[in-house]
Amino acid sequence: MSDANLFQLGIGLETGAHAEDHRGQSAANVTRDVFDDSRDDHFIRRDGRVFAGTHLIIEVVNGHGLDDEARIQQAFRDCVDECGATLLHIHTHKFSPQGVSGVAVLAESHISVHTWPEIGYGAFDVFMCGDAQPWRAVDVLSRAFGTQDVRVKELLRGDGLVTDVQAA
Repeated sequence: MSDANLFQLGIGLETGAHAEDHRGQSAANVTRDVFDDSRDDHFIRRDGRVFAGTHLIIEVVNGHGLDDEARIQQAFRDCVDECGATLLHIHTHKFSPQGVSGVAVLAESHISVHTWPEIGYGAFDVFMCGDAQPWRAVDVLSRAFGTQDVRVKELLRGDGLVTDVQAA
């Protein structure tokens, strides 16, 4: 494939993310102790558990402004600021006659939304790893869309995949 084709696919663009080259390395050299606090992998270590991140499924019910693309983008930015995350990119799409879908790509993962403004409903995902505090997004979204009816379910992504035995 030519370099021009790779560029069109987005390969080789400077994004801050790079593939790791493990050729010639043994598995022992690649695997690192996930309980080592000096690791820079952004896993969360809490109460003897190691997990990839906190994923909140947030339902905004009886919300207002869920058809306003600019308002949703601002809510994303406010969530990022309040949660202590790092914004990389926001992309939203306005549907006709109504509804918005969007994603805020974060260094710590993402925030996404799909809205049904005709019934005042917004389905948000807030997934963050590292030191970010995703639970702070709940109040931000409540204020942004003028409702106290915000329902949340929490998933600890990757919980149980890494144990003391595996890390030893």
